[in-house]
Amino acid sequence: MQRDPDPQQIADLRADLDDARYTVDGLADAWGPIAAEALGRDDPEPALAALERRPATPAGVLGALFVLGAARPVGAVDSALPRLGAAGAERLGLVRVDGDAVRAVVDLRPYALADESGVASWWIASDPGEMALGGELPEEHVLGAGSASTTLAQILVPTGTGRVLDLGTGSGVQALIAARSAGTVVATDVSARALDFAGFNAALNRVRLDLREGSLYEPVADERFDRVVTNPPFVITPRVDGVPAYTYRDGGFGGDGLVEAVVRGAAEHLAPGGVAQLLGNWEVHGDQAATRERVLGWADGLDVWVVQRDLLDPAQYAETWVRDGGAQPGTARFRTLVRAWLDDFAARGVTAIGAGYVTLRASRRAATLRRFEHLDGAVGSGIGGAIEAALAAHDLQHALADDALADTVLEVAPDVTEHRHYWPGDADPTVIELVQGTGFARVRRVDTVTAAVVGASDGELPLGAIVDAVARLLDADPVDTRAAVLPIVRELWFEGFLALR
Repeated sequence: MQRDPDPQQIADLRADLDDARYTVDGLADAWGPIAAEALGRDDPEPALAALERRPATPAGVLGALFVLGAARPVGAVDSALPRLGAAGAERLGLVRVDGDAVRAVVDLRPYALADESGVASWWIASDPGEMALGGELPEEHVLGAGSASTTLAQILVPTGTGRVLDLGTGSGVQALIAARSAGTVVATDVSARALDFAGFNAALNRVRLDLREGSLYEPVADERFDRVVTNPPFVITPRVDGVPAYTYRDGGFGGDGLVEAVVRGAAEHLAPGGVAQLLGNWEVHGDQAATRERVLGWADGLDVWVVQRDLLDPAQYAETWVRDGGAQPGTARFRTLVRAWLDDFAARGVTAIGAGYVTLRASRRAATLRRFEHLDGAVGSGIGGAIEAALAAHDLQHALADDALADTVLEVAPDVTEHRHYWPGDADPTVIELVQGTGFARVRRVDTVTAAVVGASDGELPLGAIVDAVARLLDADPVDTRAAVLPIVRELWFEGFLALR
């Protein structure tokens, strides 16, 4: 793979991919919805069978070659890439021509993303995956745009940015996303091969990146950024002989030390008001409360918000990542690797492994946000916007004493509905829930008083007047009602059920 490919050859490739309609939708049309669903399970056979039954198209030829790992005749590749041709693709390091057969040496596929900034699409080159290789991945494997890439992209706050650091860029997916709004994107990685792919992808997609080689923050010493985004190699891996250390997922640290190092180092590289966001894993040593304090403690001096999306036991975690590397369940190799993980966790007293998102912010004032929560339900669209709104709500209400909060005019967010549950024949509900349709799609159980206050928050009256009116309606003391309801309102405002008028 060429970090700085020949400009004419890359222009020819770009034009050929455009003409071939080599897009997410184009591939779906080439092999159909059933095959597309099977590919999500890493089963290429329905797609290969569909391509054999259908008339050949440029998108189908390229999809078979670069996604499915199937050989294609030179003539078919020349037709699908009329400007570049099979010979030009070989010079770019994309394929190997052997007689009349062409085989891909990289995975090259379309990737599309829709977020608050709109719809965008790219082509991403990376190393062939397990499906194409038919076996375990090599340790220097460079990953393409996987589910983790999409997850991180969805949680990024959408505010326009100046300088962005993509730490551990891999094939450059997050750097390409950041470049949509950033003035400068610095992309680092410890792997020279990864930077080669990132450079190639930047050239193919007409994006300018500042690529630097080195571990963690070493390539950006003494530099600060408005945003830091990173999908770091967070997988907790035994440091013993015989267990592969994949560069894309294993950072070479014991336990969860890699994520700790990323979080601790952020403070020295965020500009005032800057935000860092990352995916991570962390160990639980018996007590979830102690884990909360340990993980939050990594972010000394920063606002920190941790959303734990999964909590896996050691066996689940081990099996997930052993399968990810290509070892097949039921084999001796699979059992040996799982046992290495279990022994490693047992040596440190690990009872569970948390996984989720971390948002850090260099507050312009003293850090005031320390939040760790477990949210394992389905999420909606607009998570990045929900995070940004929550940070703004925290800042606004942190400066408000209860009297000032009572003078604030709030309104119910437009995606919030109220659900009431009754026992048959009862006049009063047994459960009242506020339900979000977007963002984190939270479901918050509330009492009758809080439900009444939220329901009356239409952006017309101050919060205090609404609480007092509800108290009088229920023959309750207004002072006591304010004391009970206002702390709940603060949380509902942060969580996005309520918004400032």
